[in-house]
Amino acid sequence: MKLYVFGYILVQAWALFYLFFSFRSQLPWASCDNTWNTVTCLGLQSLNSSNLTVPFTNTTSAATEFWERRVLNMSSGIEELGSIRWELALCLLVSWLICFFSIWKGIRSSGKVAYFTATFPYVMLLILLIRGITLPGAWDGIYYYLYPDINRLANLEVWMEASSQIFFSYSLVIGTLNVLGSYNDYHNNCYKDCFWLCLLNSGTSFVAGFVVFSVLGFMAQKQGVSVDNVADSGPGLAFVAYPQATAMMPLPQLWTVCFFLMLILLTVDTHFVSVESVITSVCDLHPKLFRAPMRREMFVLFICSSFFLLHLSMVTEGGVYIFQLIDYYGCTRACQDFMTVCLCLAVAWTFGADRLLNIIKDMTGQKPSAFFKLCWKYIIPLLTLISFILHLVDYKHLKINEYVYPDWAYALGWTITLSSVLMVPLWAAGQLCFTPGTFIQVGQTWRHFYIFCILSTACVSEHIFL
Repeated sequence: MKLYVFGYILVQAWALFYLFFSFRSQLPWASCDNTWNTVTCLGLQSLNSSNLTVPFTNTTSAATEFWERRVLNMSSGIEELGSIRWELALCLLVSWLICFFSIWKGIRSSGKVAYFTATFPYVMLLILLIRGITLPGAWDGIYYYLYPDINRLANLEVWMEASSQIFFSYSLVIGTLNVLGSYNDYHNNCYKDCFWLCLLNSGTSFVAGFVVFSVLGFMAQKQGVSVDNVADSGPGLAFVAYPQATAMMPLPQLWTVCFFLMLILLTVDTHFVSVESVITSVCDLHPKLFRAPMRREMFVLFICSSFFLLHLSMVTEGGVYIFQLIDYYGCTRACQDFMTVCLCLAVAWTFGADRLLNIIKDMTGQKPSAFFKLCWKYIIPLLTLISFILHLVDYKHLKINEYVYPDWAYALGWTITLSSVLMVPLWAAGQLCFTPGTFIQVGQTWRHFYIFCILSTACVSEHIFL
């Protein structure tokens, strides 16, 4: 799962591309006077001067055309990868170089970099927040943000998506917290750290919502439409809607630079931590091999170089289709839910919830509430198992706009998903076969874990077959 997450470095490359163009006297996504624009292009002057009580039809905004025709130069589909976009390839190279020099010395270098990359975005966030709430129409967007549609809250899918966002936001079940936590002292108060992590993470997301929706409210007033019709989710929000909004403001270059600088620092922080977690895991598995002088640095260089070459396929004219395919299938909710259930079964049942509580008490000096034990053993496995089943039942094929992927691409997508999910039952089967002792003795240790893996794998296989 972590290797697929490496693909998110493409967001950093896109942000770097936009940052370079942000220093121009005329932002290229604000007008239709460029070589890549079509006759149906709609510039910001048209948006500001026209009566938009009825949305335009058969037109495309200048920001959308810059994104699709200048940045991506999108082909007709994944079948036509086309040539490498050398400007994006250069941005990708810079992104991987930043990653390499952030982690090549291990926690000594990455820890120092994190002091800047984890704190400076808060300065940018505060600047954008102050600017956002002073825009005309901003409070319409904030009202839309704070007052939910009660009827939508009755939709179970809304809660499933919310849980998926928490998984991504907290980096759960993909090893990051385990790896970074392994650098702590034994008596570090992990119990206290967990509460601070949850508070700061969700608090930051909540404040960021004001930054986004204040600008969406401003755009909605400018265009004469409702807030929910301003922009779609996904990359379009960051690379179409927000640049278009900043281009409407006084001193547009300033706000655009602030936004993309914040986005770059956030992606730098997220990405190098992901790479560091993989490298640390491998080095811990083979300490004699990688703890020799310069061995670790060479391994980091090998990983960064290899994935740079692999990710060149994503900066082709059809690269965005590959990116969306990996994003949709590589670390999807099915993987998260499946791994969560397996983790709870392994820790709370095989290892033992009481044993874990006692270890935390020995480390921190205080024993966690029994509620945690209840969650680990029953509540979390049950909820995530329900989410896993619902995800399979409600599964829909990936689409980009009106483009439908070929069948082989969907088969590749499910192969990507199963390459993570099947690791757990296959490892369990290997333990049953190779662990010393009789099959019954080993089976008693792994029985809950193994039965669930078989049933879940059968459900996935049956769903794909149908």
